[in-house]
Amino acid sequence: MLFASILDGAGNFFDAVGNFFGSLASVGLLPLLAGMATFVAYLSLRAKALHNTVRAAYPEESIAYKHIWGAYIAAYGFNNVVPARGGDIIKLFLVRTSVRESRYPAIAATFAVESIFDLTMAIPVLLFAFTQGVFPKPPDFSQLDAFDLSFFASDPQRLLFVITGLAVLLLALFAFLSRRVVAFWQNVRQGFTILHDRRRYVREVWLVQFAGWLLRFTAFWFLLEAFGIGGSVRNVLLVLGVNAVAALVPFTPGGAGVQQALLVKVFAGTATGATVAAYSVGQQIAIAAISLGVGFAALFFVFGFRSFRDVIQAGKSHRAADKANRNGFSAGPGGPPGRA
Repeated sequence: MLFASILDGAGNFFDAVGNFFGSLASVGLLPLLAGMATFVAYLSLRAKALHNTVRAAYPEESIAYKHIWGAYIAAYGFNNVVPARGGDIIKLFLVRTSVRESRYPAIAATFAVESIFDLTMAIPVLLFAFTQGVFPKPPDFSQLDAFDLSFFASDPQRLLFVITGLAVLLLALFAFLSRRVVAFWQNVRQGFTILHDRRRYVREVWLVQFAGWLLRFTAFWFLLEAFGIGGSVRNVLLVLGVNAVAALVPFTPGGAGVQQALLVKVFAGTATGATVAAYSVGQQIAIAAISLGVGFAALFFVFGFRSFRDVIQAGKSHRAADKANRNGFSAGPGGPPGRA
């Protein structure tokens, strides 16, 4: 049953890929390029919000925006080709080594600050999506052709077991690191520094992220136009709702399987089946291509790495050196990685 579900999902994905390549001639080139360019601008504003958060945590450090931008773009691109948000590890390493006196827990905490805005936008977007009559309700997720979503939705006990297992694992890790907990939480609080100044947080993070959200909204409008679905406020909000659900189960690169299944369901009555299938895959391919391309360029021109593998190897070496040379979670001078 499980194997059959995976095969069905893979078959549907490749059918959609075939529809995408079969309809390339009908794709609007100008709105496609505009959508891809606008999406990069959206990521750049997200990176600026992170830059402001890191600067607040380390006010005495000189932190170049290009390093935070390069880390953010590279990680996003990598997340579109590897499952389980593996690119976030790359971002953690690149940002950590771009801020000399930084520590890994503090940098990870700055990443968590992003989620506040994401939550405040995801809730109203999902409420809107669920009231449109085309967005499947959570109990219906188990019937979608998306293994990673239906796997948990079809069996709430399985989901509860996974959550419980993760909670036990975290408690065990907490107990194991008990002697280091004080230093760890001091570093985490440092990463949340900007939240202590609400006005600064709203001005330098929330509003910057909101401007980025508007660019993301615009990018999806262009992409809907490019693939013949039609750009509208309603359609874009439905796409954003799909992305919000996909972010909850990042077991495939960029949440590809969940996005495809939901987009096909949501826009089933908007255009022909082939058009919707082509869009469901084409949008993901376009975003993955531009983010991966720009991300790789950032790795090379900003950090001097020649491949994502080089970054991973450098990250392992850097982390090993931290463990060998420093006590607990405290880390000393880092600095941007040099050319590999």
